[in-house]
Amino acid sequence: MQASWMILASLFFASMSVCIKFAATHFHTFELVFYRGLIGMAFMATLCKMQKVSLRTAIPMMHVWRSIIGVASLSAWFYAIAHLPLATAMTLNYMSGVWVAAFLIGGTLVLGRLQDASKQGPVVLTVIAGFSGVVMILRPTIEQNQLFAGVIGLLSGLGAALAYMQVAALGRLGEPESRTVFYFSMGSTLVGAIAIVFTGASAWTWPEALWLLPIGILAALGQLSMTKAYTSGATLVVANLQYSGIVFAALYGLFLFGDQIPLMGWAGMGLIIASGIAATALRNRALPQAPAEEH
Repeated sequence: MQASWMILASLFFASMSVCIKFAATHFHTFELVFYRGLIGMAFMATLCKMQKVSLRTAIPMMHVWRSIIGVASLSAWFYAIAHLPLATAMTLNYMSGVWVAAFLIGGTLVLGRLQDASKQGPVVLTVIAGFSGVVMILRPTIEQNQLFAGVIGLLSGLGAALAYMQVAALGRLGEPESRTVFYFSMGSTLVGAIAIVFTGASAWTWPEALWLLPIGILAALGQLSMTKAYTSGATLVVANLQYSGIVFAALYGLFLFGDQIPLMGWAGMGLIIASGIAATALRNRALPQAPAEEH
């Protein structure tokens, strides 16, 4: 059942990215962030009420910091979805697992624990493989004048990794995940609203505006399904099934948008998926009760 919930969550997130790609033809990135956050905030507030989880928190600044990182990552991902093939944007965002592994290595070196660093050969190889996959993906984007969007997509994965580590820290302090997601949605709404004041709001025209509602609903359903998958602990199988989202995105891109990705790009995606799975396995040794990741 856990595996089924994770596959369903991946399908919801991939479907959300389809809606974003359609909506991005008319609405700019921060408008999409705003609507995604607004609908998600209403959904999570209702869920918290149903679960009898108070929205009051004793550590507001940690939520502020988590929201800043998360909103930056979300905005970068939405931009990448609008300007890259769907599967490429999804894969670069899912680099978060490899980034987390890179942070673990960096933290070990910064603390001067060279003896521990010498034992992290598998982690180092995982990181190298992941970034090799990135190079393979970005090379075709250079040929198609999409390098800037590719770099933004890569940064979305970096931000997702930082946000993931912050969520893990909140979890260790006893913060319910539903409350954490609520404050993240609130942050998305506030940042999006402030940006709209300066950039202006696009006119609501049909059918483009119809894509805004499912963006928030699918994001909330994806998060809820992923939370259910992680309810009894993040087993390795469940954690790795999140990469099925890349497969769903590739199918959507192929049949809905006619995305043409060179063989090298597909090979790079495969390498990132493999390194992400390996990184997840290694990460779970250090953090067996890992929180659910957000996309």
